[in-house]
This record gives sequence, C-alpha cells and structure tokens, in this order.
Amino acid sequence: MRGQLHEAAAAFADGPGALEGILLGMVDDVDRAVREPLEIFPVCHHSPASAIAMARRLREKQPKVVYLELCEDMAPLLTELRNCRLPVAVQAFASEVRGFPAEWAPLSVVAPLTEASAEYQAIAYALDTPGVELVLVDRSSDHVFQWDRRAGDPGAPAAPQGAPAPAEEEAALHGEAVGVEIGDLRPRFAELEEHLLRHGRVRHWSEWWHQYVELPLGDTDHDTYRQVMLLVGSLFRRLAPGDPHRVRVDEDRERYMWTRMREHLSATGTDPADCLYVCGAFHAASRVAEFGVDGTGGFEISPRTATTWQHGLIPSSHAAIEAQFGLAAGSVSIAATTWAKNLRRTRVEPYRLAGQAGAPKTRTKARKTAAAAAAAAAVPRAGAPAEDRLTGFLRQPPVLDALDEAELLGWSVDIVRAARRNGYLASTADAIAVFETSILLAGMRDRARPTPYDFQDAAVTCIEKDSVPGRRDVRRLVEIMMGGDRIGQVGYDALPPLARDVHDRLAPLGLALEKRGVQRALLDLASRPELAACSDVLWMLRRLMPHGAARPIMGERRLGGTSVQESWDLALGTHQRALIELGYEGVSIEQVLEQRLRRAAWDAQARAATVLAAVEDATLYLRSRRFADDLGTRALEVLSGERSVDGAPEVLRRVRGLLAYYRTCEPVLPPWIESFVKTGYAHYCTQLPTAFADEDATAGQVAAMLGFLFSMEGLALSLGCDRAQLELAVAQCRPRDPSKTALLWAAQVQLGTLSRQELRERCDGLLANPMVVPAYPRYLSGFVHALEPVPGLADVVVEAVSNAFARLPDPVLLPWLPSLITTLRSGAADLAPLLIREAGRIFPGRLEALDAWVPPWRQPPAAAAPAVARAPRGAALLRTHRSTGDAVARLLGWEGSWEPAAAAPPGAALLTRHPATADALETLLTGA
Repeated sequence: MRGQLHEAAAAFADGPGALEGILLGMVDDVDRAVREPLEIFPVCHHSPASAIAMARRLREKQPKVVYLELCEDMAPLLTELRNCRLPVAVQAFASEVRGFPAEWAPLSVVAPLTEASAEYQAIAYALDTPGVELVLVDRSSDHVFQWDRRAGDPGAPAAPQGAPAPAEEEAALHGEAVGVEIGDLRPRFAELEEHLLRHGRVRHWSEWWHQYVELPLGDTDHDTYRQVMLLVGSLFRRLAPGDPHRVRVDEDRERYMWTRMREHLSATGTDPADCLYVCGAFHAASRVAEFGVDGTGGFEISPRTATTWQHGLIPSSHAAIEAQFGLAAGSVSIAATTWAKNLRRTRVEPYRLAGQAGAPKTRTKARKTAAAAAAAAAVPRAGAPAEDRLTGFLRQPPVLDALDEAELLGWSVDIVRAARRNGYLASTADAIAVFETSILLAGMRDRARPTPYDFQDAAVTCIEKDSVPGRRDVRRLVEIMMGGDRIGQVGYDALPPLARDVHDRLAPLGLALEKRGVQRALLDLASRPELAACSDVLWMLRRLMPHGAARPIMGERRLGGTSVQESWDLALGTHQRALIELGYEGVSIEQVLEQRLRRAAWDAQARAATVLAAVEDATLYLRSRRFADDLGTRALEVLSGERSVDGAPEVLRRVRGLLAYYRTCEPVLPPWIESFVKTGYAHYCTQLPTAFADEDATAGQVAAMLGFLFSMEGLALSLGCDRAQLELAVAQCRPRDPSKTALLWAAQVQLGTLSRQELRERCDGLLANPMVVPAYPRYLSGFVHALEPVPGLADVVVEAVSNAFARLPDPVLLPWLPSLITTLRSGAADLAPLLIREAGRIFPGRLEALDAWVPPWRQPPAAAAPAVARAPRGAALLRTHRSTGDAVARLLGWEGSWEPAAAAPPGAALLTRHPATADALETLLTGA
C-alpha cells in the first residue's frame, strides 16, 4: 500500500511532496494503532456498523477490562441504564459554580446513548459479564469547561452551519448542555466535506457516511473494519484546519486518556492483551507522545474546581441527538432502522443490559444462532493476509445491491397513506410516481438500490407540491415512517430522590405520570380532603417547572383563598428532564423552592417588589410564617436602599394583598410589615418631588407612590409617622408633564389644599385654551391614573371626558380621539373599569332618557334649607356619661365646666363642628 500511495502522489501532484506526506502519514497512523499491544477499537457515534463490529469483537475477544472514552465522573450512573428506555443521556449538572464565572451557570454536560451505538454495546457487555471491569478514561465534566473556555460562552459548541432545524419540541430535550460523544467523524475541513458531497452526489454529510462508509462496513471482518476506521480518522485528522485551541483540546484529551489507562494498568497489573480501548476513530489515530502503553511524556492532570457536580439520567431522543451534534434530520432514526436490518441479516446477538426497559426478549435459539455467527465471523476470510485486507477492500468496486421492489413499494404506499392523514391530496398515482422517481434518483446518483434519502427526495418532489396543508411536511413524514423520533424514558428507580418523591405524593391521583403527553387530573377537595396534599405539590410544580408541565384549568391559589375543586393538565412525562434537574437542587420540592426564593431575595440586584413576591410565594406554597418573616425583613432592607421608583406599582399591589391577608387571617400584623409601611411612607415622601420632576418616571409609577402614601396613611400615622411630611412633599412637587400635573392636582384634592370645584375650573380652563387642547389626553391619562390613589375622583374624571366631547368641535375632536383611546388603553387599562362603572352610574340607562338628561355638574345647586338651632344629638349622651365626656375632653385638651350656668357641656362645640361624627356615634351606641 505504501508503494501504491507513493505512485498516486507522484501521478496526481507535481511531485512527491505534501500529498505524499499526508497519504503515507495515514498509513503510518494505521500501522501504529494496529501494532499497539492494547487493542484500540475505533468507532463512530451512533453508527450501526460500529455497533455490529463491537458486538462481534466482544464475543470473540471477551476482554477483561474495557476502557471507554466517556467522562470518568459519569461511571456510577451507568448501572442505572437498565431502568431506562433508550435513548437516554447521562448528564452532569452544576447549578452553582465555583472556579468558573458566575454567568456560565448552570453548567451541563450530556452523553447520549442509543442501542445502535458501540459504546452502549461495550457498557452492556461490561456490566452484565462477571469479572469484567468498565473504566471510563475521558476528561471529567469539570475539565470539559476548564479546557474549552471560549470567548463569552465556555464549552458550548456553536450550532453547525447548515444544520437543519428540528421539527419537534423533543429536539430541545438536552437543553443547552454541552454534548460529549464518541467518534466525532466529520471533516473539519469545509472544502473537503464540500468535495465529498459534490462528488458523492448527496445532500449532507449523514447521507455520504451512510452510503460510502456505513453500508460497506456492515459486512466486513474485524481487521478490515478496524483499518478502514483508522484510515478515515487519520485522513480527517491530517486535513483538519490548524485551529490551535481545537488541536490542543484534542491532544490533551488523548494524553488524559492514555495517562488514565497506564495508571490503571500499573495499579491492577492487568495484561494489556486482555483489554479493549473504545474510542473515536479521530482519537485512535493519535500522534501524541503519551500514545500507547509504552508512551512517554509526563502529562499532568489539573485538579478539578470546587464546583459541585450532580449526575443523573435524562430522557433523550433521536431529534435531540441530531440537533445537538449537527446531524441531518432523520439520520439517527435511519441508523436505528439500519441497525435492526443488520441484526436480522447478520444474526449477530447484540448486548443488552438485563432488564433493559423496551428491549425485546432474547430467545435461546437466537443465542445459539448468534454464537455460531460470531464463531464464523471470527474465522479469517480466505485469500489475502490480515495486514493486506485494507488494500483489497479499498480496491474492490462498490457492491450494487439489487433493487428490493417489495420494500420500495411498501415505502411508497405508506408515505401516501401518511400524507393523506396529514391533509395532502395524495392518491395511488402519487405512490407510483414516488416509486419510479426513487429509482430514477438512485440511478442518477450511481446507486442501483434507492436509499431512504433518495426515497425522501422523491416523496417531497411528488407529494408536497407547493404547500404544506398540515403541521408536518413530507420530509418529516418520511422520517417518522422510517422509524420516527424515538424518545427515551428514565425509569422510576433511576430517578433522583426528589422526582421519586413527587411521583409518590401524586400517586393518589391514579395517573401514569411517567407517560408522555397531557393527562387530566380532577381534584374534588370537598369530598376527598386527602387530595389537598396533591394540590400543594401541583402548585409548587407549576411554580418551579416549565410552562405546560402542570397547568391549572380550574382552581386558583391566592392569599386567603382556597379552591373546592381543581382541574389540572399534567405532562410530567414530557418534561421529565426538567423534573430530574430539579432533583439536582435538593431532595424535596419544598427545599428547592425555599432555596430559589432565598437566592432571589438575597441577590445583589433584588428589588423590593421581587422580595415581596418571594414573601407571597413562601406564604402561598410553603405556609412558613418564619420564612416569610425573614423574607419580609429582607424586603424592608432592600426598600431602604432603593433610589428609583420603578417597582412602585408592584410594591403597592403586593403590600396591599399581604396586608389584606394578614388582617383577615392573622390575629396581629407581623412586625416586619408594620416597619415596611412606616419605612415606605417616609421613603416615598422623600422621593415624591424627585419622581414628579424626573422624565424617566412614568405617571403610573408616581400614581403608585401616591397610592401607597394615601392607602397606607392610616396605618403609618398610627405607627408614628407625621402627615406634615407628606404635605411638605406634595408642596415641593413641580411637574412639567401634563399627566403628572393632573396627578398633583388629584393629590392636592386628597390633602384638602385644592377643592373639587377649583379642580373643575382648572379642567374647564384647559379646554378653553387652544394651545393646551392637543395635550388634553395626557391630562386625562393623569386623571385616570389618579384613580389609584384617589378613587373618589371618578366622577370628576367622567365629567372631564364628557366636557371634552361636548365642547370640542369635530375638526379638533376627531383627530384627538385616537390619541385619547390609545393613551387610556396603554397607560391605564386596569383603572378603566372603575371609570366605566362611574359613567354607568351617572349617565341614563335608557336611550330615550338621554335627550332630557342634564349632567349632574350642570344642575343648579339646591337651595340651602334655613338653619334650625338645635342642641347636638350627642349632648344628652354626654350628660348621661359624664366620666367618658371628661376623659375625651381632657384627651383633646378642652377645658370646660358642667355648671348649670354653662351654655353647653364641654364637648358641645366639638359636636357642633362635627355633627355627623356625633350622630354616627350615638347610632352605634344606642341603635337608634
């Protein structure tokens, strides 16, 4: 072979130079790997040919130690694979990072496994064969991020150029995890891949590999398979671009693995001849000094960071694997179909973990047949010696499989049936067209037998036409028909404690929560009070998990309220990965929720509204008064340090809700909320003049501040606050914005410094001024926002709007009307119902009454009735209870006498000034 490659280099190049060095170097790489005492088994990820060759070799060699290219910290999880239905992914997850930048969190590394993968065959053999040791030798999950620190995003490979977008949501099962795979066999030299695709007459790399490597290697012997894979790995390695970072990471991985293997051999004294090293073909053709059991070099493995890694199994799918590793859509499903065909054709018995979920049962007869086939495969083929089989394999012409008309006809009928179910107007004629077009395309691509990719192109051409009537296009239908997007599942025994606890606590619902899809749960809490515990779990899951995992249809969870019946749509099986990752954060959902609330409350960027939301969640879901009080104290600290009013609306809403809850459900208010109201009153009084003048502060935010001050005023004054502080703050406000000016007027009305009649006159003056009319909608917006702190102004706002419609001419009103509507909709949508109710109260309810209707603000004031001197109604009450009257008088600082000569009792003047209060008090005490 060396001589033939030398002649080829001289013929195709100007002389034996660089090309000769590459070609002969490939032969050297193959020769070096083949002569290594520790047998190297090169594989390609999710390759049926690699899996078949692996199963054969394991039954023939029966190694005592299997070294596997997989993160060494994932080893304890592999025994749990038997409790799962493949495909699944082994995951290392870290939510809190130490030694890495905080913005990298969370860190996640996954290694997906399918049955049609050589690494799964090696794992199943090692775990189920007595006396066999499985050793993972690749870098740890921590080193993945240590060595792959890219600018801005560590260890997260960029999406492959030209990779097809996933068609289903299952493509996101791995999330944003970094993928670790065995056998990344894809040219890193773009021009080489383009050359191979063009001359191979294929569309993408997956199709090229299937046609020119996967199918020919499916029937070869072990030596030929091994040499071809080493040759391909060496070719791609030598033609890879010289990216220093990528080269360094690849070589460091190889040094790491060989160092770990030599350490194990030295510690155990195992004979290298009894070992098997399973790695990607790219790494098998390594040229580092540490290569081999006799390698040199003193590679030092850096220590791991202080990051705590959690490990578990998460569900995977064919689409997720394709999306993460840049494979063509449907390629993994086609590989699974090819794997099943190879098993039937070669009669090789694959290795499966005992009790593997979803694995077919193996019969004794099949075992005997497989053993005989393995023994036959172990016998070298007659002809060329083992070291020269590679030359014969490369020189032989491709085998042109005969057309399997029955198979192709079945595909054509099935795709037409599937197309009709998805809304296509397909018929028998389309099935015939797909059949003939598949043969035509295969012939144009120098193939006697159409591949699934030829059939897919033919189906798209003949059926899809120019539109897609349903949710799936024809290309996706072909992928489903060829095997579909198989989705794995992690069994109950392999789940983390939190996930098992959730399943146990929801068991009374009687649902198969491990199944994918949406299930309806009905909870009649009145007749079955024991389901209240399930309701608590579901509400916490809704708070912690992604949307759709637990979605309430009927029922609510609010402060002070309970539901009698609840209805839920549950999809925990579909969101199993999210539930498993919750298990990395704690042993129960209560613990995870408390940790998250603490993290949010004590975050450096936390706002008072955020902490108050945490207080509400702690009360709703955890029912922990102690924890809620701790969070409330933290809210007080955060509010004291805030210098902006951005969160004022949210603070007002949540404080009102918490106050209403504590007043109705608790005997006394918690000390923290009293302090919060007192501090908030002083805080917002201080910031009020600045907020009115600040252009960045919106009218809604200023209205929320006023709402806090006015609605909490009674409680704040009882706690020792001074109303003069609020009066001074309002007096110092100098707004320039029309909406804030209207807010200031409303605040002055509430404080009594501006009468309602003066406010009406100011509004009339705005309408009378042509220069101000264009800005009138902004004044109205301010008035609507003023309903938050001063809801009693609703009638004045209705009057202001009505006067505008009554007085403005159409040329002014019509252009102004859209601005008014958009202003009210965008700025005060939640306050509009109050305005509408007030308008419904003022305006007539019948259309015929509208002509004779006179607005209340235009009606003449009623004549004042002549004053009739009478003794205050409370005078007799005071005389009857003199001691009480004396105590009130002394409290108010009134000095008087009960002498008969006195014109009135000591409190008479007070009663005369405030007769309504006296009347109400007398009615309350006497019932009159």
